[in-house]
Amino acid sequence: MLVLIASTTAHAGDASARERIPINGGWRFHQGDPPGLSTRLDYDVRPKVTDNQDGKAADARPEEAEQVAAQAQGVLKPWILPSGNAFIGDPSRRHVRPAGDPGSDVPFVQPKFDDRAWQQVTLPHDWAIAGPFLREGPYGGMGRLPSWGIGWYRRKLDIPSSDRGRSVFLDVDGAMSYATVWLNGHLVGGWPYGYNSWRVDLTPHLKPGGDNQLAIRLDNPPDSARWYPGGGLYRNVWLSKVDPLHVAHWGTRVTTPQVSADAATIQLDATVDNDSGRSTDVEVATEIVALDESGQRTGDVVARIAPMRTSVAARSSATVTGTTTLARPRLWGPPPTQRPNRYVAITMVSRGGRIVDRYETPFGIRSVRFDANEGLIVNGERIVIRGVNNHHDLGALGAAFNVRAAERQLEIMRDMGANAVRMSHNPPAPELLELADRMGFLVVDEVFDSWERKKTPLDFHLIFKDWHEPDLRAMLRRDRNHPSIIAWSVGNEVGEQYTGEAGAAIAKRLHEIVREEDPTRPTTNAMNWAKPDMPLPAVLDVIGLNYQGEGIRDTPEFEGTERIRTPPQYPAFHARFPDKAIVSTETASALSSRGVYLFPVTKETSAPVRDGRGGDSKIRQVSAYELHAVDFGSSADKVFASLDRNPYVAGEFAWTGFDYLGEPTPYYDSRSSYSGIVDLAGFPKDRFYLYQARWRPDLPMAHLLPHWTWPRREGQVTPVHVFTSGDEAELFVNGKSQGRRKKGPYEYRLRWDDVVYQPGELRVQAYRNGKPWAEARTRTAGAAATLDLQPDRRQIRADGSDLSFVTLRILDRDGQPVPDAASLVEFSVEGPAEIVATDNGDPTDMTPFPSHQRNAFHGLALVVLRSKPGQAGTVTLRATSAQLQAAQSTVQVR
Repeated sequence: MLVLIASTTAHAGDASARERIPINGGWRFHQGDPPGLSTRLDYDVRPKVTDNQDGKAADARPEEAEQVAAQAQGVLKPWILPSGNAFIGDPSRRHVRPAGDPGSDVPFVQPKFDDRAWQQVTLPHDWAIAGPFLREGPYGGMGRLPSWGIGWYRRKLDIPSSDRGRSVFLDVDGAMSYATVWLNGHLVGGWPYGYNSWRVDLTPHLKPGGDNQLAIRLDNPPDSARWYPGGGLYRNVWLSKVDPLHVAHWGTRVTTPQVSADAATIQLDATVDNDSGRSTDVEVATEIVALDESGQRTGDVVARIAPMRTSVAARSSATVTGTTTLARPRLWGPPPTQRPNRYVAITMVSRGGRIVDRYETPFGIRSVRFDANEGLIVNGERIVIRGVNNHHDLGALGAAFNVRAAERQLEIMRDMGANAVRMSHNPPAPELLELADRMGFLVVDEVFDSWERKKTPLDFHLIFKDWHEPDLRAMLRRDRNHPSIIAWSVGNEVGEQYTGEAGAAIAKRLHEIVREEDPTRPTTNAMNWAKPDMPLPAVLDVIGLNYQGEGIRDTPEFEGTERIRTPPQYPAFHARFPDKAIVSTETASALSSRGVYLFPVTKETSAPVRDGRGGDSKIRQVSAYELHAVDFGSSADKVFASLDRNPYVAGEFAWTGFDYLGEPTPYYDSRSSYSGIVDLAGFPKDRFYLYQARWRPDLPMAHLLPHWTWPRREGQVTPVHVFTSGDEAELFVNGKSQGRRKKGPYEYRLRWDDVVYQPGELRVQAYRNGKPWAEARTRTAGAAATLDLQPDRRQIRADGSDLSFVTLRILDRDGQPVPDAASLVEFSVEGPAEIVATDNGDPTDMTPFPSHQRNAFHGLALVVLRSKPGQAGTVTLRATSAQLQAAQSTVQVR
């Protein structure tokens, strides 16, 4: 578990010590600008949105940007652009800040403004997740939650006199979006892109020896995303204090150019900033220490990089490079065949023989390469990518990042057999990459969902020209030392796939930036339209295909459609680019609702969703037989067959691991997606076990669907499907065999489509190589009788952020789950924790997430408990429901 703590990397009492202090507490929040505001605080002029296209096809062709008349006067853009200067390679293209402090006359930025009536909040904070949901009108694509608008955050900073002469920075891990920062009434800077981490220098406007007033304004546009973006300071915020001579922001790069079991060469590049007014001679030395599984140092120094000397000019930077050799390195690699071992490089900057800065860089030693025929090779072993895509929201917790919630998601994915995550479609929270490093997940880190052409009227295309280089370099420098990252994705389904050489030129520029910052990893770009003979695929290192591998709308029923139609493309790309690896960056986009089984059941392996064919628009649910997908997608079965027919493909990233807020294809009146293998509450759908059977072939398992409680289906055909890691199985209804079936070539489920329902027991015995392998059974449930509560963790920390996820089940008198139970349940809690959210995984449920009342959805609901800071003791959670036996459970807070 990762814990957010202040860090000091020099000796206690040393005024030059590097300090990184979390400042997540003590904030005041207000939505909206001051009444009667006459000062313009817009970043730039935006086009007027006259046509909300909520619900348009996800693979609709991106459009050319709308031309907006330039208006240099009255916008903050000239003052914000310099915040990205450190990430612009060509010094001649860096921005000069105009004179003045726009907005200094706004009451909210002034130190004497009385903000006591504002809401008290603790970061990370998502201002929209509490709702209420918007039941009418558009914005289903953005999750039906009011994430857009203006938000202000204010906080006092107590800067002691001892900080005089130090450099002090505000580090923001993520702010949604168009952030502008004032300190003591002075405009400091900002950052438009809501997903990037960024820094502004507070030093010129600080007043050591007292309070300093920090004010941050966010301006989150409507129609700016195809999914729920969240709103607010939704990641951690830090205050960094350093000597004027210090390692630059994300200023180290660790590479391992030669790796074997016997020895590894470690190279470290360190950039040193000199914020002072005079040139300085410096010495930079580095020690390397092993980390344990939790990320703590263990043992003595295992290697040293000899001191390197250089001179750093006043208000400038210099970079030094050193190498060392480590004998018998502990390699980083993905489980279960490898272990995610890590080290930390401790870089010390000295001036005149005195250490003035210590900077820590966790890293891993591993050899990673892509091969056109073998796929991904990690430390000499072929690793098939078994990956998922995930958006950044954490379900009922929204966009506000929480380490335990993210860790739980990865644990669920690991149980399914996943070994990789694609960060769709933006830089993630840095702690998520730390989790991936620690747990051994492979990562494709992605930066943009759009370039110059737009997908929504107010998305990133508005600022791409000015900010693509700072945003890309910032992501690369922040993330390049994470051993989990195997590739950089510079775009997702961008409109420049359609613009020929012009689009390829943009891709080439982004590729070159990646090469300058990190020449050790390949570039890719997720393409859903570009074909092998087009210029764009030739530019990047790895071919990334969205849905094209198995084919897009490649059945006769889609003839004549205006949308993309593509026959299976793996062979064509492999033939055109015989030296490039292929990765399926998005596969499937299958759709289902947990616990909902609709009849009749299609005989097809993969089919689109229509009323009467896997979908019901009246109840806005999709059948959980797991045979249906979005029109441009495919079932998991079809994807598996396509990959098996083309074994040179490095693997897949399924869309998606979890349901996510927004983009609720095909029913845009809902709140959340249907594409997850796991629902929004974290409960596995049946598809989870189809992936588990494939991705964990050595795990004896069998899974039956549907449930066997159908009071109105007696005597009717009710197909039964089995997902198993075995190769054959025999099905029994009340002890009577329904036949023994064996998987054929390119078959991934066993089907008994003619079973007639009768109450009782459904049982399957799976076999492997003719021997019993696994068994599963389910019984017809009686009436709902009792509630049951099961925490995922019975001990949590009293840090104010640790969580326990508690599953509520509705059972009959015999303890059997009741699969169709929908009772309204009320939750209450006593002790040092609070209920922060409830959910049930139903994409149509518009009950606000903070509600302590929730209807079960197909027998399940979720309660999220959060510890209260500094308070220990026993937490008792109770659940009650009319005519059902109540339940309670306890969690210890320590």
